[in-house]
Amino acid sequence: MLPQATIKSLPEAFRIVNEMNLTDSAVWDGDYRAEARMAVKNILDGRLKRAVDYHLFQMASRGLYDRRNGHYTRNLLTELGSIELCVPRSRKFSAGAVLTAYARRARHVDSMIMACFVLGLSTRKVSQALLPVLGEPVSASVVSQVAKTLDSAVESFHRRQLADRYRALVFDGVVLSRKTGAGAVRRPALVALGIRHDGKKEIIDFRLAKSESAAEWEVFLNDLYRRGLTGDGTELICVDGGKGLEAALPLVYPSIVTQRCWAHKTRNITDKVRKGDREEVKKGLHKISHAKNVVEARSAAGKWALKWEKDYPEAVKCLRRDMDELLNFLKFKDDKWRTATRTTNAIERRFREVRRRTRPMGVFGDRTSMERILFAVFMNENRNQGSFTPFALTQNT
Repeated sequence: MLPQATIKSLPEAFRIVNEMNLTDSAVWDGDYRAEARMAVKNILDGRLKRAVDYHLFQMASRGLYDRRNGHYTRNLLTELGSIELCVPRSRKFSAGAVLTAYARRARHVDSMIMACFVLGLSTRKVSQALLPVLGEPVSASVVSQVAKTLDSAVESFHRRQLADRYRALVFDGVVLSRKTGAGAVRRPALVALGIRHDGKKEIIDFRLAKSESAAEWEVFLNDLYRRGLTGDGTELICVDGGKGLEAALPLVYPSIVTQRCWAHKTRNITDKVRKGDREEVKKGLHKISHAKNVVEARSAAGKWALKWEKDYPEAVKCLRRDMDELLNFLKFKDDKWRTATRTTNAIERRFREVRRRTRPMGVFGDRTSMERILFAVFMNENRNQGSFTPFALTQNT
């Protein structure tokens, strides 16, 4: 039996055809795009013509009258470049439906544009990036128009019903810059992350707010509660220590204990310590945060306070003030759950990805563009975790 050859690309196929020398015609020089565009054009023109033929046949079979009414041209942008099509029509029907409701770009091209946008490229850079692939520039307005297709998905995401399937919740905010008539302003996005019973992490929702005040957090938390996130079965909520969130949580989730983030607390304490002592101070705090149980943690905290209270009374006071909330994570016996709930690092990692993606964009033009990129980045993170839950998209949402 002869071995089989695998052809992995179109250029490779053309090279093999040339080497076979099956015809007397001139060999292809590798510029296959024009030939490929013509082949696609012929296929699509044929399908458009057959669509009108079938429509006229259906009308005649039902005793209804219709007749051909010429055609019009339509450009379809594909990865091979632009293809000009002749779209036939009758008095009552246009074959343009074959092109998916008069789409001027193939769907895979829209997907490429969206991918570039989500990766953080500006509209101008998207055009430059796709020029070698498409063979012609894509205008900034086209890129913006494609990006707007995310709007219905974002709206549906914010309105969908939620379920109590999280053993722990994490709340925090990320700040982005937005253009206004008075210049750029910084606006926070309030974010909720859930840790499922299987350990998978999921961005539940986010809300663009004017600030991280108690009132703004209360609006966000109440919306989550109203849609089904009542906290039933949730054992702990991890927070960074922001005053607004701390004030709002008891109003919506009064029965769930809170865990203060050890990473934020450690930074707050070391800010009150001379640089030369910071590493030793952090080592002592690590013994508290990684203790085997509450008794061992409190013992380590007592020793640490005794050592540093004379030199850094404010640092010791900072630790003592939130000691109880710093040890709530020890209720979990599994080290993986202790690691997951000791800090807000799970949500902070996603914020780093947001900043990485948005850094090339600079300042956002409006609220909608901020919503799109946050949604795209968070959904990609959920997919990577295997925690993405599809939700229905309707014209009403």
